[in-house]
Amino acid sequence: MLEKKYNHLDVEKNKYEEWKSKEYFKCDDKKDRTPYCIVIPPPNVTGKLHLGHAYDTAIQDIIIRYKRMQGFDTLWLPGMDHAAIATEAKVVKKLKDQGIDKYEYGREKFLDACWDWTHEYSDNIRNQWAGLGLSVDYSKERFTLDEGLSKAVRKVFVDFYNEGLIYRGERIINWDPAAQTALSNEEVIYKDVEGAFYHLKYIIDGTDEYLDVATTRPETLFGDTAVAVNPEDERYKKYIGKNVILPVVGKKIPIVADSHADPEFGTGCVKITPAHDPNDFEVGNRHNLERVVVMNKDATMNENAGKYCGMTREECREELLKDLEKDGLLLSVEKMTHAVGHSERTGVMVEPYLSKQWFVKMRPLADKVLENQKNKDTKVNFVPRRYEKTMNHWMEITYDWCISRQLWWGHRIPAWYKDDDIYVGMEKPEGKGWVQDEDVLDTWFSSALWPFSTLGWPDKTDLMEKYFPNDCLVTGYDIIPFWVNRMTFQSLKLNGVRPFKDCIIHGLIRDKEGRKFSKSLGNGIDPFDMVEKYGADSLRYYLTTDVALGTDLRFDEVKMASTWNYINKIWNASRFVLMNIEDLKEIDLSNLKIQDKWILTKFNNVLKSTIKHMDKYEFNLVASETYDFVWNDFCSSYIELSKNSSDDITTKSVLYTVLLGILKILHPFMPFVTEEIFRMLPIKEADSIMISSYPKFNKKQVFDKECEMLDEVLNDIVSIRNLKAVNKITKEALVNFETKEELVDIYSSQLKIKEENLTSDDPDNMVTANYKSKYISITYFFEKDEEDNSKTLEEIKKLEESIERRKKLLSNENYVNKAPANIVEMDRKKLKEEEERLEQLKNA
Repeated sequence: MLEKKYNHLDVEKNKYEEWKSKEYFKCDDKKDRTPYCIVIPPPNVTGKLHLGHAYDTAIQDIIIRYKRMQGFDTLWLPGMDHAAIATEAKVVKKLKDQGIDKYEYGREKFLDACWDWTHEYSDNIRNQWAGLGLSVDYSKERFTLDEGLSKAVRKVFVDFYNEGLIYRGERIINWDPAAQTALSNEEVIYKDVEGAFYHLKYIIDGTDEYLDVATTRPETLFGDTAVAVNPEDERYKKYIGKNVILPVVGKKIPIVADSHADPEFGTGCVKITPAHDPNDFEVGNRHNLERVVVMNKDATMNENAGKYCGMTREECREELLKDLEKDGLLLSVEKMTHAVGHSERTGVMVEPYLSKQWFVKMRPLADKVLENQKNKDTKVNFVPRRYEKTMNHWMEITYDWCISRQLWWGHRIPAWYKDDDIYVGMEKPEGKGWVQDEDVLDTWFSSALWPFSTLGWPDKTDLMEKYFPNDCLVTGYDIIPFWVNRMTFQSLKLNGVRPFKDCIIHGLIRDKEGRKFSKSLGNGIDPFDMVEKYGADSLRYYLTTDVALGTDLRFDEVKMASTWNYINKIWNASRFVLMNIEDLKEIDLSNLKIQDKWILTKFNNVLKSTIKHMDKYEFNLVASETYDFVWNDFCSSYIELSKNSSDDITTKSVLYTVLLGILKILHPFMPFVTEEIFRMLPIKEADSIMISSYPKFNKKQVFDKECEMLDEVLNDIVSIRNLKAVNKITKEALVNFETKEELVDIYSSQLKIKEENLTSDDPDNMVTANYKSKYISITYFFEKDEEDNSKTLEEIKKLEESIERRKKLLSNENYVNKAPANIVEMDRKKLKEEEERLEQLKNA
């Protein structure tokens, strides 16, 4: 029997390890079952899982549990990402705290330290997966740096290089002018320093007009090769395609349209210096702009700076500003504080600088995606559909992808150099003198292969044959450009098919005020604090059902508490049912009463709707419809109605049937509590609910006529209760009522009509209250003082006046169109409430 009080910690304890030990999570590789595959978005091995990953994985687990119960051969493949930049930064910091320098330590020892970190935190992640109840197949777990995936990465790099899709070119890197060396991202420390926005006058060629261009680095203007404005910015549309005169230098540079220019930031005009700013470099790539380097490697100005050649960056800025002011080209100086990158090793300000890097040529790969998205049978189907535009837009404007990173942790680039020769291959070339490239590949390069490399690609494996393409991917809309797009073009190029059929996009999780979570705001939420307080079932259900897919979720702990209360309601209802059906040995539905037919009809209708919504990933709609059924129809109505026939085998059978159905519908959302209750059922269908069969719509258990009848009866009961409340009718009142024989017990029990209160007479000197409908005619005889009656009449008068006033107000189009929408809506709501109250009083 269930414990009297629902305790999520007790309910969720030990179940996961039991599920795992019995291999309920494993795919069975049987040929006669339809395969269904999801690969988990791999979390970084850098610490605890965040709320967003809990959101991702809860949705996936709902889908995989649903499909497993429907009889699919499900594979939910888990794995983790090596997260090159994040992991290396953590390990560098850890070593630094121990007084160890990464470069003095050496590459081999440093990689050993990274592997130690990975093993430690991957165990943490598995424990957190367990805490969330994720039914992943651990026998298939992968890591982006394991041998199989490393082989896949090398093969793609080598094949792309040989096809001309990967090449080596120039790119902006972090440069330390003091040590005169490139720095990796984790070696750059950002410090807040006092600076300014310098507003400069860029005169439009051939006119007296000018653009106000704000910059924090005027000394780089010698490298300007364009000014960018946003193509949607109405202020500057007329200037696009014209030229401006570069201050001091005097040469003409174009005005280009680019989304990099933010109309809301600064003046909306951005100087583009492709050789000295990573964002400008990308703009330069998109517009084929010249890259003009204006500094030497020691950060002094070079010959492109004209008379300022030889000055330091700081000296140049000071002298340049004087000259700009003298020429009337310095409009204003706006003081500010901003974060500037400094070298961790030398403390000097880092200089963005051109360097040779490795790139993927994107245009042919992107065009293949755009073409494939036109075919409804082969395209990636986005849910919601609007997010397909995000992919297509990125593919249309894409530029070559820089894939090399100045790190040690990751997939080392399979390229070797000897003098002026370059060798790219799966293994090191023969002969002496070859030196391998020091850089590693962007983490997203290996992640882009995740849907198929995890299944054994490039080898032709049974897993590849059966489970690829995957059936769906679940991720946030912020990851579409970084990951979804790259998986799509890699899969189309390497396999000729989409990586997954459906791409399910959820929104971001924000705080209650709609702000992003951040350390500075101190508004972060640890999902496992929520699990400790409310349980994994509550967290999973809340995250996955509060809003529609693609919509941002504002995390509200009050709603978490409400979810816990809902689960507690299910628990208490289940306790009642289990106490009443503990002696049930077999199901007998041969003698159904009207209330039995009603609840079976309601259940089958909500089941039919649930299956439709589940197949469309509309989890919020599943939740709203099942909540109404569980709370109102089953708990509040049917359980109450069943109390009059609790010894009847048909009633017991219906209670069992409906409770079992509810548990199965809710199991994908709430695996722990549904398993606990399922195990207590007197008739065992399976060892675990997660391997039981999902319920199927049963047309034979749909009784529309009886369902409509009881709906009206229940409405009658609510109305009559209101009638009693308005008239302050006590249990001593006499009653006269007429109804159908089959409804007598229902009306009597729900209205608490006792036999001794029944009368067929019309007592003298008593007030009467009447109610009549299709199925009942009832009269109450009771005593009521005149003071109460006069108060009722006074309230009726006030309500009539208020209703007339509100109707007149809401019929005024001027008011409805100009007043705040929330005020108008409040008036409509108040009008409806007043009309309902007036009807109650008049009936009284």
